[in-house]
Amino acid sequence: MNDPNETTEAHLRRLMGRALNSFDLPDAMIERLESALAHAGSLHSSHHSAALHRATYKHVFLMPDGDSLTLWELVHNTGRDGAEQHELYAEETEARLAASRLPMGFPEAPDVLGGSGDDDLDGDLETLAAMLARPVLPAPRTYTPDNSADHARRVLRRAENPDHPGEDTARRLRGAFAHHITQVFGRLCPLAQEAGRDAGFTLYEHAFLLVDGSETSLWEVEHTATPDGRHMCEVYADQEAAREAMELRAKVR
Repeated sequence: MNDPNETTEAHLRRLMGRALNSFDLPDAMIERLESALAHAGSLHSSHHSAALHRATYKHVFLMPDGDSLTLWELVHNTGRDGAEQHELYAEETEARLAASRLPMGFPEAPDVLGGSGDDDLDGDLETLAAMLARPVLPAPRTYTPDNSADHARRVLRRAENPDHPGEDTARRLRGAFAHHITQVFGRLCPLAQEAGRDAGFTLYEHAFLLVDGSETSLWEVEHTATPDGRHMCEVYADQEAAREAMELRAKVR
């Protein structure tokens, strides 16, 4: 990953230049990285399946104060044209979540979802509807105090649904100082009105701990039930609305 003749400044510029989502990185982090003295990169994980591949790289930068900053780079070829794509994340958890959203990252569907014909499709949709209706069992949370207000801002900024939480929620989340991310649901499912086409659905809970001691959550739906099959992000203020959105996108009746 490292070119011994490449300066740290050039290495950072190359990472930022090829990343599709570099604008999502915290501004404060980018400003600090511009003063990095040295860098090192290594392969963190990789996955290959047929013609598809993905890999995660860890880029560590040495800062003037002796501290270090890390960028996590996700590289994959799951786009429609098979071209290699690069994404950058400030947190390892975000890189893992992004990897799970890729087509090869969805859990394999059980045999009941592998049939064909109208009867099988009806059964598939009933299975999906039943799974979406299951309540989430409470799980212990380990809140991480790591630029949580900025994380909330980025989650809200990538929401494409017009009914996403508004300014009141954004204002409240400016007081977040820790957060916890949980993947609640992930499935590759058939679309009711497009025979032979599957779409990936993933539901995440972004739980935030606020300075007043209260907790609140954003519910993020990632899916590929779009006309061109691209990934779409929707954000909701409660789990019920998020699950209803998934049912609607999959045309579950």
